[in-house]
Amino acid sequence: MTPQRADNNMVTIAERLTSAYSRVEIAQQNCQLKHPLTILAVSKTKPLEMIENAYQAGHRQFGESYVQEAVEKVQALKHYRDIEWHFIGPIQSNKSRLVAENFSWVQSVDREKLARRLNEQRPNNLMPLNILIQVNISHDENKSGCTLADVDSLAAFIDSSRQLNLRGLMTITENTPDKAKQLEYFQQMRACFDRLKHQYSQVDTLSMGMSGDLETAVSAGSTMVRIGTDIFGKRQ
Repeated sequence: MTPQRADNNMVTIAERLTSAYSRVEIAQQNCQLKHPLTILAVSKTKPLEMIENAYQAGHRQFGESYVQEAVEKVQALKHYRDIEWHFIGPIQSNKSRLVAENFSWVQSVDREKLARRLNEQRPNNLMPLNILIQVNISHDENKSGCTLADVDSLAAFIDSSRQLNLRGLMTITENTPDKAKQLEYFQQMRACFDRLKHQYSQVDTLSMGMSGDLETAVSAGSTMVRIGTDIFGKRQ
């Protein structure tokens, strides 16, 4: 297979992955953090060939946001049995079954109604669906997510659901150049995450930080960062 170029500057996916891994490693070193940190390659809108190139370069965790497009990719690449598919976008009620049947993780659960549907629609022959509660920590009206005040009740419902496995929290903060404000949001998420870990032994994932705020998120204790453009190039 000819390596797919990530964009017009002729950098391959493998090279961009290496750069992303290095950036995360440097961010951890600068903060003297040693806990494992996962890179989720956000492959939404990108062609199958790019995902395959990333897979051949050794990457296994991919994030998608658009249900129909995502399911087509999952089905087309199901021969790669060790791919870990994460759904990270909003879910309409009429699309929840597709997500429940095709993904290993859902990072965008923000209400009990959605959690209930995913639990009921997750096939019994599959492992429980790993769930992150999405929190709208910056109260941005353009973003999805529950409030911090809603986390405890939603976490309790998910934990009591047979086909769901509560794993932690996710957030997307407002787009701001104010690093101090970003850090404050991320620290609030970390405090909530630490509290959940004390309540639920299986909680281990705090998904926060993207290409633009990765270093700040890592410094606050993120365990998973979501990187799209830096790996696959800009959207066409």
